[in-house]
Amino acid sequence: MEQTKKEKNEFWEWTKALLIAFGLAFFIRYFLFTPIVVDGESMMPTLENGNRMIVNKIGYEVGEPDRYDIVVFHAPEQKDYIKRIIGLPGDHVAYENDQLYINGKPQPEPYLEPYKSEINEGTLTEDFTLEERTEMTVIPDGYVFVMGDNRRYSKDSRLIGVISMEEIIGSTSLIFWPPNEMGLVK
Repeated sequence: MEQTKKEKNEFWEWTKALLIAFGLAFFIRYFLFTPIVVDGESMMPTLENGNRMIVNKIGYEVGEPDRYDIVVFHAPEQKDYIKRIIGLPGDHVAYENDQLYINGKPQPEPYLEPYKSEINEGTLTEDFTLEERTEMTVIPDGYVFVMGDNRRYSKDSRLIGVISMEEIIGSTSLIFWPPNEMGLVK
């Protein structure tokens, strides 16, 4: 009798421990952090097709996005995209001769240097203005302008327009797979 009671108590303790573990995993996965697999080459050379990353889902709940953050968002075609924030609310975005201009001032993009050095002819990013792509003079409140680092092969705000902050799942900068590429990206 004593042995049966001890076995039941041990079984209950294990059950509680497993329920707590699954509950914590669910909470973390759906409310704090989630994994994502990079699908495609639109963020090369920064991110490679198949990289696995951790998305921070709470960062923008407590703070604001920064220029050049890499974000994951729900795209219009019911798919999640991963791109880099280029323009923030109130910004005017333009490109001329492969140079980014925000509100008329040139901005550095050091993450593009590996790609720019490989181009034999033409530019990585074609000339455009925010007005030409979106018919807006500035990015409205609650929206951002995003672009992939592989500018020649990226479906981004130049084609799909500005992105609502409500569509952003979170930011990401940590590759956890494959192991040889593990680390932070900028």
